[in-house]
Amino acid sequence: MIVDDESILRMDIREILQEHGYEVVAEAGNGESAVELAHRHRPDLVLMDVKMPKINGVKAGRIIHQKLGIPIVLLTAYSDGALIEEAKNSGVLGYLVKPVGESDLIPAVEIALAQGDRLHRLSCNVHRLEKQLEIRKLVERAKGILMQEHGLSEQSAYQMLRSESMNQRVSLERMAQDVIAGRLRFDRRSANP
Repeated sequence: MIVDDESILRMDIREILQEHGYEVVAEAGNGESAVELAHRHRPDLVLMDVKMPKINGVKAGRIIHQKLGIPIVLLTAYSDGALIEEAKNSGVLGYLVKPVGESDLIPAVEIALAQGDRLHRLSCNVHRLEKQLEIRKLVERAKGILMQEHGLSEQSAYQMLRSESMNQRVSLERMAQDVIAGRLRFDRRSANP
């Protein structure tokens, strides 16, 4: 997606991208439209001017990146330090100073796409690990309850949870939640495997 308040510049960038096999799914002339179109089209990358009406490119880029995880490359005629610092803190993956030519644009696009993909994979891994840790904490709490209620060893409490999980064909997470919530009670026979 290309976002710039200058339609001629958008057209030039679109032509360069299309010549290199990229598809431009949307174009916007201001930051507000950029946020709306990013939600609608979910582009792989947003090329966005910094100085625009309504919402500037840094703010719009921050919103798009935080809410959608889409990589952003900023385009600007300005290269002052304060602007670069603001861009760095917004999650932007690239920064090109205008005028932007093919020799600058294509490498920046390819690097931003690769970095965006890498960040997405890392985010998925973090989410998966957080979920595993959450499940482990639930299982530990449920084991503690079973150990206390039935005088079991840690291994026996875990085995009881696991066996009951398989018998009822529910996840270990669900079984642990039921034990913690008091929705599941084991009788003495099942407590002594």
